[in-house]
Parts: sequence; structure tokens; C-alpha cells
Amino acid sequence: MTTLHPTDRFPAPPTTAVPAADERFLRRVRKGRPEDPRWARPAFLALLLAIALAYLWNLSASGYANSFYSAAVQAGSQSWKAFFFGSLDAANAITVDKPPATLWPMALSVRIFGLSSWAILAPQVMMGVATAGVLYAAVRRRFGAAAGLITMAVFALTPVAALMFRFNNPDALLALLMTVTVYCVLRALENGRTKWLVWAGGAVGLAFLSKTLQAFLILPPLAVLYAVCAPTTVRKRFGQLGLSALAMVVAGGWWVAIVELWPASSRPYIGGSQNNSFLELTFGYNGLGRISGDETGSVGGGGGGQSGGQWGETGIDRMFNSEIGSQISWLLPAALILLVAGIWVTWKAKRTDTARAAFLAWGGSLLMTAVVFSFMAGIFHQYYTVALAPYIAALVGMGVTVLWEERAKWAASGVLGATVAVTAVWSYVLLGRTPDYLPWLRWAVLIGGLVGAAALLPAARAGRRLAFAAVGIGFVASLAGPTAYTLSTLNTGHQGSIVTAGPSGASTMGGGGRGGPGGGGGMQPPGQNSQNSQNSQNSQNSQNSQNGQNSRASQQGGAMGRPPTGGQGGFPGGSRQAQGQGTQQNGMPGGGPGGMAESGMRGGGGMGGLLNGSSVSSQAKKLLEKNAEAYTWAAAAIGSQNAAGYQLATGEPVMAIGGFNGSDPSPTLAQFKQYVEDGRIHYFISSGAGGMGGDSGTSSKISSWVEDTFEKVTAGGSTFYDLTRPKS
Repeated sequence: MTTLHPTDRFPAPPTTAVPAADERFLRRVRKGRPEDPRWARPAFLALLLAIALAYLWNLSASGYANSFYSAAVQAGSQSWKAFFFGSLDAANAITVDKPPATLWPMALSVRIFGLSSWAILAPQVMMGVATAGVLYAAVRRRFGAAAGLITMAVFALTPVAALMFRFNNPDALLALLMTVTVYCVLRALENGRTKWLVWAGGAVGLAFLSKTLQAFLILPPLAVLYAVCAPTTVRKRFGQLGLSALAMVVAGGWWVAIVELWPASSRPYIGGSQNNSFLELTFGYNGLGRISGDETGSVGGGGGGQSGGQWGETGIDRMFNSEIGSQISWLLPAALILLVAGIWVTWKAKRTDTARAAFLAWGGSLLMTAVVFSFMAGIFHQYYTVALAPYIAALVGMGVTVLWEERAKWAASGVLGATVAVTAVWSYVLLGRTPDYLPWLRWAVLIGGLVGAAALLPAARAGRRLAFAAVGIGFVASLAGPTAYTLSTLNTGHQGSIVTAGPSGASTMGGGGRGGPGGGGGMQPPGQNSQNSQNSQNSQNSQNSQNGQNSRASQQGGAMGRPPTGGQGGFPGGSRQAQGQGTQQNGMPGGGPGGMAESGMRGGGGMGGLLNGSSVSSQAKKLLEKNAEAYTWAAAAIGSQNAAGYQLATGEPVMAIGGFNGSDPSPTLAQFKQYVEDGRIHYFISSGAGGMGGDSGTSSKISSWVEDTFEKVTAGGSTFYDLTRPKS
């Protein structure tokens, strides 16, 4: 095989030039940089606009998306204290189980535009657009505009990216900030300027305030890369890394310091912790517990380090298996091949070569994150893999461009053809996992990809037209599968705590491909029950009728404080129906969205109430709204999702007893009794067993005390206890 030597087709990026005195900002936006071809900036702006429009399409079909975070957004739009802490309610009883940075843009949007699906989710879409823009800027700077555009397209057409940049979980902001971090490190590697490394540290600090320790996954490869390859002295490199670390601590630590120093009696309880400590939350439930599986207070605990835990199979192939593969892995084999090829091409370049550094930066970030994801035994959801999407896209954009420029060499064109062939075969496998979804597509992808791969070898030497035709066929075949899954994702609403991209059945561990978690519905903002959501639910109901018999056995015990067991399902280890798609749950009819009775919280203590907000009847809404201004909390409910449904429906604060799982020791029974004695809570919402873990500890004690002490009230089929009316 011919040895590939470092290419000189990619000159070092230009040093920062002082713009002419008459240069205007709008001119730069319109025309781009002088070294770019004339078509580059219009193509970039057009693709950016296309991504924005595609991601905004059908946005309201997701309603409140994850009601857990939407309730916190609503609270933050009503109370600045709730905004700062990330409280679940405006009266500041308890926070979400993450830092609040991801909530801040959405809460500001709701303050400006009012509470609606669009106001909550549009900022997430803008984060997706911004991520695409940063990727283009990073790749174009060293590899040209064409590479930047390919990168943008691959990123936007990744199914899990189309899912999470239209959803209100923390992963959207995290992915954006991780992309910004790599961009800043690459800028610092160009000329050794300290400011770019400081900006990188600041981006990581802000990412920590989005999803805690996951933000640190890419630090080791990036720090080693800068320490070895930066174009400055060794002493200065380590000094710059120290300043970057300081910037990271300041950017992420200021909020942590305030929360830890704030008197616990005057701030909300830190949700997800067992000792009301954000540091405990960071290093326990959201930190090392995610790796080991020992997560105190989590839903049934972790996997305990086993290879087949309730959060799915762990191992080197996890990113490719039936649980995860269709979300992220379409071009993952290609990215790995192109990473090796890019390092090979630039192997003999000097130490400070920025092309090789770019491959190492994006590749190191990809490998570090993927390995941790593959072996973590604790809570793991398919949508976490959105973190890999920018890294994969950048490697594909850079790698394809480098090999294209070297196509006159047999080795380069052979690797490029092999990449297309491997991608086509893998797409064929992934599409085969949903055989009823566009069955013709898998064969078209396979045949087109193999034809394009075979044509690349002679085409590379037969003229530009034939070469472009071969590349075009290969490119279309490589992106056809993820494009189809992305379009399916864009065309359906997603609700609940566990959501997946693609058509129904695309992922066997988790639900949410359509509708709510596992495909069910969930809460829609008033007036936003779109036809798409209705069609989605109808589609899922037919699937439920086929799978209902097999699912019920795995549901037994799931809603009563212990996790179900078994191989498949939307809930870890359980069936897709266990998440609430309108099927029966533990004997409870699930007539409404999310598997709950349309009238209110019946069955809310099951997995439907755990994984999505409940549907609230008009009678229940009126009951809670009546005289609500006289109370701090209009009601209290076991579990955050149960509380979120009523809070979003009424606009009034609803206390979430026990946090997300109902297992946090907040409030204690004594504290709850004091709240009731002081007349601060009007109703207690009966919710069966509560959340997972809600049948033990403080939650069950509070439930028992309420049921024994106060009068029962029904409204629209839902059961409440009036805490102002003791039993006679």
C-alpha cells in the first residue's frame, strides 16, 4: 500500500488580520472571509437557515416535552430565586437534579413570550443551530468551506441531534459548550495565544453548570494535546493550562460556592441528593455513581457494575447495539476510519501541525466520551449520545476532505471507498432493525453505497466529473439512513423523561420514538394538541395492542418501588409499554396520555407518573386553582413528574415530595406537618405508590399520615386530600 505523506493542500490558517477601516460587520456576514470561495458564505448561510427551519418544524407537537424541566422553567419565569437555583416550583421547595444553566435560556424565553411549547423549546433549537455554526467555523478554518459544510450536514442529520436540539433536557447546551471548547482549543493551538485557552476553560465551566461532571470527559485528551503540540515553550504551555483550569473553576464554581454557602433553611432542597448538598449530588448521584452504578436515590439503583444491568448492556459494542446504534452510530465507523486516515496523512508533519491537532482533538474527544458511555453501569439513556454527534461530524468532514485532496494516490481513494462501503453496510444493518420502516431503503443504501465505493477507485483518476459523481453517490448512500430517521424524528412529538429518535421500534431499550416516553402522549400546553401528536398516539396504540400481552409480565412490581426485570423496554429492563402508552399498568387503566387516566393522577405513581407529567382534568384544575393565592403551594404530590403535571396545568406552585423519584428525604414528615399546620399547602394529590422509591421512607410516611388525617376529595375522577379539613 502506498504511504501517504503530509499534504500541503491545507496551509496553516491565516493569522488574525486587522480589518480595513471601512469593513462592515454585515459585509463579513454576507461575504465571509477573503480566502473563501464566493459560494462558501451563501452556502453556509443557506444550510444554517435550513437547519433552523427543519428543527423548528412541528416543534409544538412535543408539548411540554420533559415536564420535569418544563415545570422548573415555568418556576424560573415566575421567581428569580427559583431561576437561580433551578427550583421545580416558584415557592422553592426542591430543585431539579442538575445545575440550572440549561434552564436559564428557556426561563428567560418564557418570561418574554409566555409559557408555551415554542417558548420552552425554541432556545434549544437555537443551540443546535449555534452548534452547527461553531462546527463550520472550526473545520472550515483549517480544511476549507467544503469540509465545514459536510460537517454541518452530518451533524444536523444525526437522529439523536435532531431529537435533543428540539427537547428541553440539559444535553443540548452541553453539546454546544463542548463544541465551543474544542473550537477554542484549536484556536489556541494555532499560535499559542492564552486567551483562547482561557475561553476554553470558561466554556467547560459553564458546561459543568449544565450537566456536572460529564463536561470534564474531554479534558484529558485536550489537555495532553495542548501540552504536547502547542507552538510555544513547555513552561508557557503548562502555565496556560493552569490559567485555563482557573477559568474553568471560576466559570463553574461561582454558582456552586453560592449554593453551598447559602443557608439551607432559606434555599430549596438540592434535588437528587440525600444530604441537601450540591457537592454530594455532583460526585454521587450525578458523578461516580453513574460509572459504578451505585446511585443512592436513583430509580432502582444502578447496574451494580454488571455487563447487563437494567440500564442496558455495557461493553465496547454498546454504541452499536440495538439499544443505542440507531441513535448515533450511522457514521461512527466512518468517523473512526477517517480519524486513523487523517492521522496517517499528517503523521510526518511537524509537532505543531494544526491539521493533525484537529484530528486528535475531535478524535480524542470522541473516543474518551464513547468509552465512558460504553462502560458506565449507572443510569444511561440513549439520548446521552448526542454528545458524540459534533465529534463524529467534524471527523467525517475533515477526513473526507483530506482523502479527496489525496485521491490521486491509490491508498487514499481506496480508504475513501472502503469508508463508503462500510457505512453502507452498517446502514443496511441498522435499517434492518426496523424492517417495516421503508423496507426498500436498506437495499437502496446498500447497493448505492457499494456502487459508489467501487466507482471511487477508477473515478479518482478519470476526471473531476466522474469523480464527483462517484463521491455524490457515496455521500447520498451514506446519509440516506440517518436522514430518514431524522425526518421521522422531526415529524413526531416527543415527551417524557426517556425519549429516542427515529421510527417506532428503532431502539429496544427506551421508548419515546413517537409521542411520549415509549411513544405515549403526555401534557400538551393549552391549545397545542397537534394533529401530529394525535396521529402519533394512534400509531402507538396499534403497536401496544400487538405487544401488550408480552409487556405485562415485565411491568409487575415496576410501579411499586422496585425496577422491573427483563431484556427490553422503554424503562430500564422493562417493556416499552411500561412507560405509559395507554396500556394497563399494574391493574390501572391507562386511558390518558402517558398511560394515566385522563381525569388526573390515577396510576400516577407508576412509571407513567415517574417518567412524564400527568394529564389533568378541567375539574381537577379548577379545584386546585380555587383560592390558590392564599397558599404557598396549591398542592403537594409524590414525585416531581406528578407535581409537574398539575403545576403546568394550573400555573400554581405544587410541592414535589421526594424529588424526581420520590426518594429524596425532603420534606421530612415533621416539616410537612409544620407546613400543613401553618396553612401553606391546600391539597395533597393521591398518586398511588408515588415514584420509584416512593413506597418507602419519608414519602410513604407523609402519604400515610395524610390519608389517616384528612378528608378525601374527588374531582374529575382524581383523588385529593384537603389539608384544611381534618377527619372528624
